[in-house]
Amino acid sequence: MSNKQFGIFDKNIDESVKRPLADRIRPQKLDDIIGHTKTIGSESALYKQIKSGFLPSLIIWGPPGVGKTTIARVIASETDNNFVSISAVASGVKEVRDIIDKAREQISYYNKHTILFIDEIHRFNKAQQDALLHAVEEGLIVLIGATTENPSFEVISPLLSRCQLLKLEMLTVDDLSKIIKRAIKKDVLLKQYTIQIKNEEALLLYSSGDARKLLNILEITFHLAEKVGKKCVIDKDLIKKALEQNPLYYDKKGDYHYDTISAFIKSVRGSDPDAAAYWLARMLEGGEDPTFIARRLIVLASEDIGNAEPYALSLANAGFEAVKNIGMPEARIILSQVATYLASVPKSNAAYLAVDAAVAEVRKSGLLPVPLHLRNAPTQLMKKLDYGSDYKYPHDYEDHFIEQVYLPEKIKNKIFYEPSENGRESKLKSYLTNLKSRKREK
Repeated sequence: MSNKQFGIFDKNIDESVKRPLADRIRPQKLDDIIGHTKTIGSESALYKQIKSGFLPSLIIWGPPGVGKTTIARVIASETDNNFVSISAVASGVKEVRDIIDKAREQISYYNKHTILFIDEIHRFNKAQQDALLHAVEEGLIVLIGATTENPSFEVISPLLSRCQLLKLEMLTVDDLSKIIKRAIKKDVLLKQYTIQIKNEEALLLYSSGDARKLLNILEITFHLAEKVGKKCVIDKDLIKKALEQNPLYYDKKGDYHYDTISAFIKSVRGSDPDAAAYWLARMLEGGEDPTFIARRLIVLASEDIGNAEPYALSLANAGFEAVKNIGMPEARIILSQVATYLASVPKSNAAYLAVDAAVAEVRKSGLLPVPLHLRNAPTQLMKKLDYGSDYKYPHDYEDHFIEQVYLPEKIKNKIFYEPSENGRESKLKSYLTNLKSRKREK
């Protein structure tokens, strides 16, 4: 039995093996990319643009580990341009300006363009993004920005309007399975062995749809596995062992992680401030973007708390602004205040259910006509057609209320919002119930 482990410092090992597996098998051509056939496959518009020699600036938006960096590098390789890569976390305006100056020289002396790839471009502030704008406009650089966040919120409009948006979806199970097979077949080290994966489902499950994480787990389990000659068996227990030995390893490599943020949100929704604080700490220790967490808390304040405690939305929004202005490490205190408060107040999803029910009705019944008494009448013709003529102004009546129909006639008795008995929403329910009883009395 041979149990020789290959370490990155072995003197006799191929130098290329010292690089991570995910980097070793990174695709070098567009046709080697697995997945994303609609956005960059051979029939896509972007594929044809690149093959024709036209290269637009791009914002690549998608979850971690789906190939944003890989696509940027392949594009540079396919078009024979200079490729410069920086991280928005570690780079500032000065570095960007230096790159732009060098890009200008490349065009002047060698007639060669520069592709500037900015990872996590959503972390660039407005001043940093402004520094890029003129260079993109003048064609000094081709910008490829990668982000896990909705670029319409994080990238300034002038810059976004000058870029094509490439939205990448999560890789499918089939895509990830193909990536495993490709790694085993193509990698300089793994291809020397006959590797049997007894429980591929577990490997896919623990990777959470992240190809980089998938390959990291595969690489670790390979090195942990006992080898009999050139045979290597990877099973579920070995995968679990690899994860137990590296509990935070993967969190530090990604931008956000569905499993941890899900646990955090569900803990707040479930009114457990202790669990909320724990998962918050896990994300922050893993290098999570604090503004991403703050943004999710804003959504939760409406979706899961709503009118049971309306102040929750104000606090969450204030927390988001404070986190942006203060930054880490102090931002952790602000996030903890918001998260623990939201976890501790009464909950209601009635507002969330109301709008979804209303959307479902709109899609079902179509664009029903607005009742005449609710229509605006800015012209004489509209007034002659009785637009707004029978409208009753509620403030002219007792308790600032008068019964009248506000929904289209076809659905005039529909109920979308049903307040809960929790927190302040119980008072809203009592008030609305009282109004409904007055309607019945009439």
